[in-house]
Amino acid sequence: MTRTLVVVGHGMVGQRLLEELAERGAFDGAWRAVVLAEERRPAYDRVHLSARFTGTSAEELTLPAADFLDRHGIDLRLGDPVTALDAARRTVTTASGRTVAYDALVLATGSYPFVPPVPGADSSGCFTYRTLDDVDAITAYAGGARTGVVVGGGLLGLEAAGALRSLGLRTRVVEFAPRLMPLQLDEGGAAALRGAIEGMGIGVHTGVGAQRVETDADGTAQGLRLSDGHLVEADLVVFSAGVRPRDRLAREAGLLVGDRGGVAVDRWCRTTDPAVYAVGECAQTCDGQVYGLVAPGYQMARVVAEQLHGTGESAFEGTDTDTKLKLLGADVASFGDPFSADGQRVEVQFSDSRSGVYKKLVLGADGRLLGGILVGDAAAYGLLKPHAGTERPLPAAPESFLLPVGAEAPAGAELLPDEAVVCSCHNVSKGAVRAAVADGVTDLAGIKSCTRAGTGCGGCAGTLQSLLDGFGVQPRRGLCEHFDLSRSELYEAVRAGRLTSFAAVLAAHGTGGEDGCAVCKPLVGSLLATLGPELGLTHILDPGQRGLQDSNDRYLANLQKDGSYSVVPRIPGGELTPEQLIVIGEVARDFGLYTKITGGQRIDLFGARAEQLPSIWRRLVDAGFESGHAYGKSLRTVKSCVGSRWCRFGQGDSVQLAIDLELRYRGLRTPHKVKGGVSGCLRECAEARGKDIGVIATANGWNLYVGGNGGTNPRHADLLAADLSAEQLLRLTDRFLMYYARTGERLERTAAWLERLGLDHVRRIVVDDAEGLAAELEAAADRHVAAYRDEWQAVLADPAKLRAFAPFVNSPDESVAFLDSPAPSLQEHR
Repeated sequence: MTRTLVVVGHGMVGQRLLEELAERGAFDGAWRAVVLAEERRPAYDRVHLSARFTGTSAEELTLPAADFLDRHGIDLRLGDPVTALDAARRTVTTASGRTVAYDALVLATGSYPFVPPVPGADSSGCFTYRTLDDVDAITAYAGGARTGVVVGGGLLGLEAAGALRSLGLRTRVVEFAPRLMPLQLDEGGAAALRGAIEGMGIGVHTGVGAQRVETDADGTAQGLRLSDGHLVEADLVVFSAGVRPRDRLAREAGLLVGDRGGVAVDRWCRTTDPAVYAVGECAQTCDGQVYGLVAPGYQMARVVAEQLHGTGESAFEGTDTDTKLKLLGADVASFGDPFSADGQRVEVQFSDSRSGVYKKLVLGADGRLLGGILVGDAAAYGLLKPHAGTERPLPAAPESFLLPVGAEAPAGAELLPDEAVVCSCHNVSKGAVRAAVADGVTDLAGIKSCTRAGTGCGGCAGTLQSLLDGFGVQPRRGLCEHFDLSRSELYEAVRAGRLTSFAAVLAAHGTGGEDGCAVCKPLVGSLLATLGPELGLTHILDPGQRGLQDSNDRYLANLQKDGSYSVVPRIPGGELTPEQLIVIGEVARDFGLYTKITGGQRIDLFGARAEQLPSIWRRLVDAGFESGHAYGKSLRTVKSCVGSRWCRFGQGDSVQLAIDLELRYRGLRTPHKVKGGVSGCLRECAEARGKDIGVIATANGWNLYVGGNGGTNPRHADLLAADLSAEQLLRLTDRFLMYYARTGERLERTAAWLERLGLDHVRRIVVDDAEGLAAELEAAADRHVAAYRDEWQAVLADPAKLRAFAPFVNSPDESVAFLDSPAPSLQEHR
């Protein structure tokens, strides 16, 4: 007989419970599930909530697969929260008046943000930071704000501060404790983090609390008065001062609740009513803890699933509270017990205030690792974490894990024992990863799919890849779980089938769900852009194309670590008029952008918000600039010396040839970024042999070099052909680039591509035309040249594309008008 399970709440832990039950076959007749949720959205990834500020859609954060709920007959009722629990009758009542009976009930109600009881906390302009609705509300309000303050210097508080900064607000953080992240960091780690944050222009106040929110006559926030009397100017206030368990239902139903909140549960996550369970942030475990991290919640979900449809032997015995994340661009990790009170403990530290790096390991008297803190460089986290709190000694001297790159290297992940847990979110051991590899898994995506390791907080991804490398796993030939074809094979398939959308490509050559993944979607988007002139596609932000792009191409700008964007106009040959130079300076001044001359003879403007990009580019386009494609896997720039125009040693007009090359191949999407260089003589002032395409003038013409670039293994370019005329050079470059675009694999630089195929093979195709492809490759290049349109100019001419840059998702159509409004001056920003 099918029994009814009611789950109250559909957050990350509630969804994980459903998945655990589905994996055990609980919905094949034993149980039916009814999920009653307060939010009007299905479960979403709250760990990566801040990605919403930088363009990630709510749909991309949604956790249930498209057909998961329907496939298992799960009745999800959104926007209808439970208001009462009758444990005696085993029923719950919802806000809509529905009564639902249950055989088992799981409380997965999570927590609510704690707002300090200060006057004015409910004023207009005051927000909490907990849900997607909170994010959208903050984003909308920030459009009319200039200054912001975050009350709370913990994980979420610093995440919120980064969000406000990315929205263009002058931001401050207020933390009542004497240091930032007091639960995870000691004074040294907090000081290093504070230095990194203040270096980004965010003010930090510690050891003080919020006294009241100052408002104007209309009740709108204008500032925050601190407990020391200091007034922080702020017309947007975010409270992120911790959370409290949502235990009201249990409390009112007479279930036992902890003294400091949280539904009391035993080792099997049962409340004082054996038919009622509690998991996640609403539960107080038998060790008296309320865990606010996703990993413990997932472990509780696993325990309850075993109780409802399993052996029932699994129990929750407590868990670590290890944390690894990137806050405002700074790596931060805390693991084990870094505050151990062991009187015989030994601390090993490394600190470099110049680079903002602080590392500490805490060892017991017997040399075992008790815990540690890493700030600024958390690369060793994956190797250290599995040893913390165990009986295993470290496989190398402690200092080898702390010293900077270039010093003695620590032992690798391959020395971890099989029982070491490498993913605490899903309790996956190294042995489980080894078993998955033995079963044929060949890449990180396969490990995630098979074991779920790496799909929680994501902090173990580096360790998982190290294990795969240590096991000698050869990368799978296909792109991802959705495509068994390589990039070059998919290129030919798209071209031959004249496929013009991701759905068509997936239907013809892929498998799995309709959404694809972060690997195949941008790659197909790149292929469609490369083949656009041949397939009749015009712009990467056209309907059906924008959703395929990664964060850079989606906004036609390069996303920086603080959530802002950089603007790089194309300056072919490094030439620009005084008037154009003045316009760049005015734009940088008016929008408060940091400016820098790049190594590729261009000017980079840093710190732009997404909604400012159209206004910035309108002024640049009007001055004759076009997109420099600094954001794309495409031609970036062709560097040049002054050549025969000015240099007494110059043998060729390197400036003009650099301009011709850059204008010919601008916007061409390739497997990876491409850079060029043209030197006017053998003195090589443009460093052409360090470029993907390098040209050097000689007394007899031009020498063409290919396949030189930086990266992990820098290499000099190889001579492809010598003594060429300018016309011959352009045609050989046409063939080289189009052959690379056709046969290169995903994220394969020309250097690796050339080494894989061999210089002789490439010369046979490109120079000798041994396979008769020359005319075809040249025609493809000609189509690209004829079809090229500046991407930003096209955006500015299309209101539909402009709306993608609106400050928040629900902006009305008329909000596009703000894009043409005068930009605030730098003085106004301050």
